[in-house]
Amino acid sequence: MSALGTGAWPRLVTVGVGTCAGVHAEEVLDVVVSVLAAVRTTAGAGGREPFPADGAASGGATALATVQARAAEPGLLAAARRLDLPLIAYDARTLARVRVPHPSDFSRTAVGTPSVAEAAALLACGGGGGTTVRGGAPVLLVPKTKSRPAAGAPVRATAAVAALAVPGRER
Repeated sequence: MSALGTGAWPRLVTVGVGTCAGVHAEEVLDVVVSVLAAVRTTAGAGGREPFPADGAASGGATALATVQARAAEPGLLAAARRLDLPLIAYDARTLARVRVPHPSDFSRTAVGTPSVAEAAALLACGGGGGTTVRGGAPVLLVPKTKSRPAAGAPVRATAAVAALAVPGRER
């Protein structure tokens, strides 16, 4: 069974993306594709996919989300364009209010919030911090996942996936 539960299908699937300054689009794309594949693999083990496998580059996601301080990064913007997804940006204070399972001192120091990927994903799909959205509740499907750059290169991107679970919504 997936994190969405039996019989629950998401209305929104969002990918939160944390980046370092100067990140390349390919690194962002690789980690986003990786976390979306993880959702499909996990759900597939339970016999259901959490969103249609339509073959779109976005993998079923409806938006990317990040912290305002990184929203103008050329690599992140290029990745959003290539995925044909909007990029939603939140200020660090808003992100810092969202409870997440994997806070980071690195992120807190770099951009002023202990979470970008997980917090932004939850906020973009309608919640975070225990918020219940009318008609569903935000659920973190894939926790913060680090990119896998070439050997010796530093990690410059993270991503997490959240969805707005809609109980009883059948395909």
